[in-house]
Amino acid sequence: MSDDITLPSFDLTGKTAIVTGATSGLGRRFALVLAKAGAAVAITGRRVDRLQTLKGEIEALGGRALAVALDVTDPASIRQCVETTERDLGAVDILLNNAGMNVQALPAEVTPEGFDTMFDTNVRGAFFMAQAVGLRMMERGAGGRIINIASIGAFTQLPGLTIYCMTKAAVAMMTKSLAKEWARKNINVNAMCPGFIETELNSEWFQSDGGQKQIKTFPRRRLGVESDLDGTLLLLASDHSRFITGSLFTADDGQSL
Repeated sequence: MSDDITLPSFDLTGKTAIVTGATSGLGRRFALVLAKAGAAVAITGRRVDRLQTLKGEIEALGGRALAVALDVTDPASIRQCVETTERDLGAVDILLNNAGMNVQALPAEVTPEGFDTMFDTNVRGAFFMAQAVGLRMMERGAGGRIINIASIGAFTQLPGLTIYCMTKAAVAMMTKSLAKEWARKNINVNAMCPGFIETELNSEWFQSDGGQKQIKTFPRRRLGVESDLDGTLLLLASDHSRFITGSLFTADDGQSL
């Protein structure tokens, strides 16, 4: 064995990241993990009071954070977010494209308004957020990392979540397309495709009889926890992912098998 082997370090000191949808759930966790790894983090979302609370938590850990109000369905809000982040924290190296929504409804019950809202948030918002950050990365010529949050719903039908699955399939294809388009710009674009992970947004359902019944259909009869995605996140955000682009990382404990 060669004695010059150096084990990976996921130190993100000196990097600047934007995390969309950071007010709760996975987005909040992603922001804390990136900050703990050393990145300066712009935490974004519509509930500014929650952003300020999270900012305080990050700063208490010794990190640096900026709370920025953001509506990903509004291109002007996206542009303002990126401009504010680069003015106050520096050039963006990492985009965690997490903002999204989910409304459970049978296909026959979906309204045109509900359909548009889901696609505007999960697909249109993710695309124009990636476009805004990608353009800045290309202008600088330094490249960067874009991490989209898809779902096992991108390739597995989830009951009652037809529109959600459609949006996440679009995010998965967007990931591959942007990765190919921007490969020579040194911008790596990948996606995380989580399975069912317990967060404040779904805990009530999974504590119900119906939720408990659903959990029993999973191979390991359990939900994931937010920390289960930490390793994948740090890999994709760090320089150790230099040889990874256009990939969809499934982390679901076998739920999609």
